[in-house]
Order: sequence, then C-alpha cells, then structure tokens
Amino acid sequence: MSGGAVAATAVEQRDIRSHPSGGGATESKGVGTSKWTPYLLLTPGFLWLALFFIVPTMMLLMFSLYTGSLDQGYSFEFPGNWSTYSAVWDYRAQFFRSFLFAGLSTLFCLALAYPLAYFIAFKSGKWKATLLVLVIAPFFTSFLIRTLAWKTILADDGPVVTFMNWAHITNLLALLHLTETDRVLNTPLAVVLGLTYNFLPFMVLPLYASLDRMDPRLVEAAQDLYSSPWTALRKVTWPLSLPGVVAGTLLTFIPAAGDYINAELLGTTKVSMIGNVIQDQFFVVTDYPTASALSFVLMLTILVLVFFYVRRAGTEELV
Repeated sequence: MSGGAVAATAVEQRDIRSHPSGGGATESKGVGTSKWTPYLLLTPGFLWLALFFIVPTMMLLMFSLYTGSLDQGYSFEFPGNWSTYSAVWDYRAQFFRSFLFAGLSTLFCLALAYPLAYFIAFKSGKWKATLLVLVIAPFFTSFLIRTLAWKTILADDGPVVTFMNWAHITNLLALLHLTETDRVLNTPLAVVLGLTYNFLPFMVLPLYASLDRMDPRLVEAAQDLYSSPWTALRKVTWPLSLPGVVAGTLLTFIPAAGDYINAELLGTTKVSMIGNVIQDQFFVVTDYPTASALSFVLMLTILVLVFFYVRRAGTEELV
C-alpha cells in the first residue's frame, strides 16, 4: 500500500472517532437496542405453546385426579384421586406395543426415506420440485381414506398377499409373530405398514432439507482422497445429515406412538395400541379420569424419551 493510501485511511479512522454520530457509534447503538429482538420474536411461539400445550396438559393432570362418574358428576378433593394412576399399569401391554410399533415404523420410514431424499437432493435435477410435490401429494387425501386403502392392498386375495404367500414370506413373518398364517390384514405387520406409509413424508422432508443444503464438494473432496462411495456416505454425508435424521425420527415416532386409526382399521383388539385404549375410555367407557391419566402418562413418557434421544443423538443445531 502506498504512503498516500495509508494516510487517507488514517484520516478516515480519525474522522470516525471524532464524530459521535459516525458509523461506529451507530453500530454500537444498534446492537444495544436489538438485544431484545430474539426474545420478542419468540414471544408469539411461547404464548401459543403455553396456551395450547402447557395449560391443556395441566388441565389434563388435574382432571385425572378427579373422583366420580359421568352420571354423578366429577369433583376434586385434595390431594386428588392418585389411585387413578394405578390403572395405568393394567395397560402396560398396550404401552409397550405402541412404542414397539412406533419404533418399527420409524426405522422403516428412515430406511425408505433416506435413499429417496438423497436422490431428490442430488440426482433429481430439474425434476426436484415435481418429486417433492409427489412426496406431499398424499396429504391432499384424508388420513382415514389413505388408511382404508390399505385394507384393499393387504386383502387376503390381493396380489400383494398372494405374492407373499407364494414366496413364503408370510411363513417367515409368522415366526416373528408379525402375521398370522397366510394373512397380513388385521395383524401387527399391517398396523406397522399403515403407520410407515402415513408418516413417511414426515421423514422425507426433514432429510431432504438437511441433505439439500449440504455442500457436495465435501463428498468430492473425500473421493479425491481415495474414499470409496460407501465410506464417503458413512463419514461425510451421514454425519452432516444427522439434524434431518433426528428431526425426521421425532416427527415420525411421536405421532405414531399415539395413533389409533391404523390399529383400529388394520388391526384387531389383540394388537390395539394405547391410543385405542384412550379413545375407548373417553367415548365408550366414559371414564374421563382414567383416560386423562393414560393420556398424561403417554405424553410424559414421550417427552422423557425425546429428551434423552435428543441429548444422545442430537447435533449442535438441535441442542
């Protein structure tokens, strides 16, 4: 740099320091007045969360401690009817089955969604927008109709079950207690398949968003360092896509654990989930305190599982 340029720079810096209204003062003032901006932006979300989640949850907890019946009326007597929660243990099989089915459907969704999201993000080219529309297209149809369609797909005399019987796949699945003899409908497998299909888009979209913003030059650099495609996927692509994996598994597992439509339409009472029990307690038995206790325990259990899962598998972007 020439001597004249150095002198001009020194004069500019001296003028900025000598004028309080200069850029430095304005910048520091802007920082001082904008420190509350993030909190103001989060206020609507916090209010929504408090009004439609925290308050209803506390009301659910309070109602689970009530005594009485629908005919005689309900009342609360301090410290509350905590014996209601003893009935939760009677439905431990439904709780376990719900988390098992939700976990299996989440794993199936991840296995199906990751290659699909990878293809859309890196290989689809000009068809990217079209494929994304096709992913969310099922949402334009009612959840109930989509689930009922699986009754036709998994019919005993349908092509899917006929092929599975011909290939003896149903015999193998029967050993795993996922099907019964040569039937698929009204079995645990049918419920898991319904959950997988209905919640698959919730896995694809976060994975796509995470993969799409990844710099492909990182994979090229790994291959330039003599990395195989599988090693590049395992060492580079997979770690960078973990935020999408964590988000997708949460968006799939949480609603699947509380779902009751798939078990109601594709299963039987032998494979009922905790959502079916809660529905019956609310609308058939009309035992509102027990239904509230089951709902609160389910919600609390999911929150605990999500907390430890995010702490264990989350990334810096999610913690």
